[in-house]
Amino acid sequence: MESSVKGKGEIIFQIICNVVLFILMLLAVLPFLLLVMSSVTDESVLLVDGYSFFPRVFSGYAYEYLFVSNAENIFRAYGITFLVTIVGTIIALIVAPMLAYPLSRSDYPRRKVMTFYVFFTMLFNGGLVPSYIMWTQIFHVKNTIFALIFPTLLMNGFYIMILRSNFKSNIHPALIEAAKIDGAGELLIYRKIVLPLSLPIMATIGLMIGIGYWNDWMNGLYYITDNHLYSLQQLLNNILSNIKALASMSSSVTVTQEMPSTGIRMAMAVVGVVPIMILYPFFQKYFVKGIAIGGVKE
Repeated sequence: MESSVKGKGEIIFQIICNVVLFILMLLAVLPFLLLVMSSVTDESVLLVDGYSFFPRVFSGYAYEYLFVSNAENIFRAYGITFLVTIVGTIIALIVAPMLAYPLSRSDYPRRKVMTFYVFFTMLFNGGLVPSYIMWTQIFHVKNTIFALIFPTLLMNGFYIMILRSNFKSNIHPALIEAAKIDGAGELLIYRKIVLPLSLPIMATIGLMIGIGYWNDWMNGLYYITDNHLYSLQQLLNNILSNIKALASMSSSVTVTQEMPSTGIRMAMAVVGVVPIMILYPFFQKYFVKGIAIGGVKE
């Protein structure tokens, strides 16, 4: 009797959990669905009826404006953004673990000082003006592809601390000692033992770094004035600024009527987020596992 009551309680609990998760899923999916439907809604209907999941009149003019009128700029910006995201993520995944791993080793004599140095960068930085002067006057990255890769995004103290915690809690010292007894050096241990065992957290960090690069437009705003080097986010922001400028000009009423200023905002959001949504399922397994094992356990 007691087991049957317990079984019923577990079933009810599972049903409640499934309902709650289904509601949370709808709360995550429905805004994006509304975004997509709004981007293909006729501008006049959008202004009169507002946003709707079932628009009365469909229109692809917003996407036509982006991919036909600005096709060359859009595809060039896509290429630059993909290049920056891939190169920046790869470099970050090479450099960050190489710094985090020594900090996790108890036999590293300066690990406390270096850990404090990394942690300090999470709390304070030099500010915008000194950073701008350093990158433009010393490293001369202005109007180069390196301006989209190196400033701000390449190294992040938060990711280094996550990797350090993962190395410290999941790489047992006995493995390292056994490898040393077998004659392996530090580089071989790092390459053959540490990195393979840290694949989930590396994939998680790589995904977060990649999203940061993909969504970044601040570096382009600060360091890029050549429109041939615009990233996707910077180009979309520039297009939106141009539309707002046209809309504010009293002499351009006929132009703004033809231009889907509201629908194009939705289309820009779709254009910016779809590639990440396509790639995320391939990293989902590692992302969930990496979050589970990458928490701070000290």
